[in-house]
Amino acid sequence: MKTLFLFRPEPGWSVSSKTALDMGLDVSGAPLFTVEPVDWEVPDPEQFDGLLVGSANVFRHGGKQIDRLTKLPVHAVGDATADAARNAGFLIGRTGRGGLQSLLNELDGRELHLLRLAGEDRVTLRLPEKIRIETKIIYRAVPQSMTDDDIARLRTGGVVALHSGAAAERLQVEFDRHEMDRSQVDLAVIGPRVAEMAGEGWRSVEIADAPGDSELLALARALCQTEE
Repeated sequence: MKTLFLFRPEPGWSVSSKTALDMGLDVSGAPLFTVEPVDWEVPDPEQFDGLLVGSANVFRHGGKQIDRLTKLPVHAVGDATADAARNAGFLIGRTGRGGLQSLLNELDGRELHLLRLAGEDRVTLRLPEKIRIETKIIYRAVPQSMTDDDIARLRTGGVVALHSGAAAERLQVEFDRHEMDRSQVDLAVIGPRVAEMAGEGWRSVEIADAPGDSELLALARALCQTEE
């Protein structure tokens, strides 16, 4: 069985690692970036009909000022983000199942002014006609280097699970920097955008059936079980 490499930031790395180990996979890797808050100012909540949120990192790194927005319903990209919003004292408007663009499309037809809380690396959205969005950056990803052990192991192949575009871009940087052979590595990615950002030259690039950790790890397990 091939080794599975995980490179998402904490606390997601530990969660995915434990799940993968429970699935019987050989897990390696470490976060290729850490997430840190950035300074931001809270706009007047009365100007908005709700919040559009694509990551639980918003609630981890939003600081005390985010409490001023708790009266606004959160339209969350998925269950993990919705759970983080509830734990932070927010009510949930809608929970998506197919990415942030799909979630926004579900709100189409309504006259809405949404405040998007996001990281510096974020998906470009196509806005429905009646929806307006203002964006506030809450956090950013700080790049980290790949460990010597992971570099050595990846030179012989393996499967990499990618949870975000930032991870895909960082993986490319590390492979190029260390002159590693992409054709030895299979990628399991959480969505089409991440597949595009991962670039070319990999042994294979497979997209999960749905943009969730469980679906991504199920795909990764199938790839780990394929023959070398």
